[in-house]
Amino acid sequence: MGRPIRALVLTLALALGPALGVSSASAQSVSPTSGSILTISSDRLYSESQFGKRIAQDLEEDGKTLAAENRRIEGLLTEEERQLTERRSTTEPQAFRDLADAFDAKVQSIRTEQDAKARALAQRSDHARGIFFRAARPVLGQLMQETGAGVILERSNVFLSSDATDVTDLAIRMIDETLGDGSDLDTGEVKDPAAETPGTADQ
Repeated sequence: MGRPIRALVLTLALALGPALGVSSASAQSVSPTSGSILTISSDRLYSESQFGKRIAQDLEEDGKTLAAENRRIEGLLTEEERQLTERRSTTEPQAFRDLADAFDAKVQSIRTEQDAKARALAQRSDHARGIFFRAARPVLGQLMQETGAGVILERSNVFLSSDATDVTDLAIRMIDETLGDGSDLDTGEVKDPAAETPGTADQ
């Protein structure tokens, strides 16, 4: 899935209604006039939230696990290739060719599996990001109501604006108050990309 809200205008109608669990005291430092425009950095909103930090840590750990698995498999295949090369002088040409073809096919199969795990890791990141922004949308709607703003724009898309319009820090605080680290939002919905798949466990 694409990255939601990235380089995108966040237009939230006031009719969204109050978000459940968001304290009305959260918007304590921003008091724009009714219908004013606010800006927000969606990248910071995600990466500096408790949710985003938890996902980043989880992905880093899974990435290290996958890298270690790749190194282990590489070592095993290197040794297998060395042993195969040693057999060349004592093996009939056709028999050796068959062994070499089987080894190449094995290498390609493992490479495909490991590449799929790497792609799954990236997809997991996108998946978690999407969950975050869907959950954060009502909170941003509440922020708009409490400040009387008419629209929130992606800050990177605004040619020029005052820092006073940036409510990213405030939004992060409100979202953290409501979502926490988001553990209950994506549990069971994302597969572990570093989990073993058939064909590599016994390499």
